[in-house]
Amino acid sequence: MEEKFSKLDLKQIEEKGIPIAKIEKQLYFFKNGIAKINLLRLATKNDGIWVLSGEEKERYIQTFNRKVSLFDIQKFVPASGAASRMFQFLSEFLNEYDFENETINAYINRKKSSELSVFLIGLKNFPFYQDLKNKTLSIYSEVYYSNDRDRKDYFLIKTLLSKDYFDFANKPKGILPFHRKENKITTPVEEHLKETIFYKTDNKKAKIHFTVSENHLEYFKKITDKEDSVEVSFSYQQSYTDTLAVNKDNTPFRNDDGTLLFRPGGHGALIENLNQLNVDIIFIKNIDNVSQNHVFEITNYKKILGGILISVQEKVFQFLKLIEKGSLTDQKLSEISLFANKKLNANLPTDFNKYKKSYQSEILFKILNRPIRICGMVKNEGEPGGGPFWIKHENGTISLQIVESSQVDFNNDQQVDIFRKSTHFNPVDLVCGVKNYKGEKFNLLDYVDENMGFIVEKTKNGNPIKSFELPGLWNGAMAFWNTIFVEVPLSTFNPVKTVNDLLKPAHQPENE
Repeated sequence: MEEKFSKLDLKQIEEKGIPIAKIEKQLYFFKNGIAKINLLRLATKNDGIWVLSGEEKERYIQTFNRKVSLFDIQKFVPASGAASRMFQFLSEFLNEYDFENETINAYINRKKSSELSVFLIGLKNFPFYQDLKNKTLSIYSEVYYSNDRDRKDYFLIKTLLSKDYFDFANKPKGILPFHRKENKITTPVEEHLKETIFYKTDNKKAKIHFTVSENHLEYFKKITDKEDSVEVSFSYQQSYTDTLAVNKDNTPFRNDDGTLLFRPGGHGALIENLNQLNVDIIFIKNIDNVSQNHVFEITNYKKILGGILISVQEKVFQFLKLIEKGSLTDQKLSEISLFANKKLNANLPTDFNKYKKSYQSEILFKILNRPIRICGMVKNEGEPGGGPFWIKHENGTISLQIVESSQVDFNNDQQVDIFRKSTHFNPVDLVCGVKNYKGEKFNLLDYVDENMGFIVEKTKNGNPIKSFELPGLWNGAMAFWNTIFVEVPLSTFNPVKTVNDLLKPAHQPENE
């Protein structure tokens, strides 16, 4: 370490609160690379993914409704991202459109920008249209009242993205106008607050936690302070989860002032924030996955996932207490083994029942005594994102994991074939049991697979750099949890990746 870092460097590392061992590990990964994941097979219906009957769904809803008041429940919403990608094609338009010499239609043809075409056709259906029109009218009234449609559209887009006016591309997604109903504009934050009603009980407020950027906090509080019926809390991505950036030759990259460059470690850093929540059950959902329609169906599926967690957790706790007491009968050991295999996908060795009883008990205790996550999975219809797979770890064990494309070896045809045939994808719809059978909180950091991070290539001031992203929150950060995948309908997944997604039925007023 001393060869690579000066005393000032070590002081900078210490001030950020990053253990030297973590820096050494990151440098090791930069030098040696990170092994790609070993996909064994797809997780499919009845082979890793539960597909429930109508009767089973109803039973889990009833379980949740009956027992929800026994648990301290919180919703966890990662919400720190700015909306820059949502408006990327509009930013490109402002940068590259030749205002004086071409029509917008000529630009669309020249750039093959079908997104801009869709945006302009649907312009009046965006929830922010009326405010945008009024603002543009007040700034560029002469232009706006002219008959030149292109000029009107250009100045509307300019007002939408201008730092002096709406500045939407630099604001967090969570506070943007996503929905309009009966002339009321609603943000994703407000939709998430509304959705907490499914786990609210008579005797206590529903709880929700947003992770935000520190410089965006006031935007969020302005919205949440109006809501008295929900207990809202916030946290930031911790600076000690930032990771070192290096040059192509794996030497530390330095800023112009000679200091080391650190970059945010990706959403995997949020396992630290999740670990700080002292509740029994945590629902996780992304900030942009909201809908103003079919809310009843969406909340019912939340109850189904919650009901599965409660049912499975009860059984797990019951078995752990029996193992702890000792003197299990062969029949009971066999029952617990079957549960671990069938429900928790434990993949016990085929000769497991030949082991000594004490060793069987020890293995089963270790398997059962972990955090549990129930993950909704949607049928794959070509959406980008990770999917559910059976993987083989380096020690030979097999487990269910959510795998991203960046973890796959695209030089291996067999691995690519498995990945591309995925029948389901991950909509980030999780419910987590984070306490053990004694009611003590698990330390979630003990269940992270640090070898599941990824190296990404970026540029800084025109220079190529490499950066390390921590194992993703629902990928390697939860690699050693007990995992159950459950099929949920596409109607529960309504993300807004580009502004045009707001034109989809889930985000438009019904019957309009």
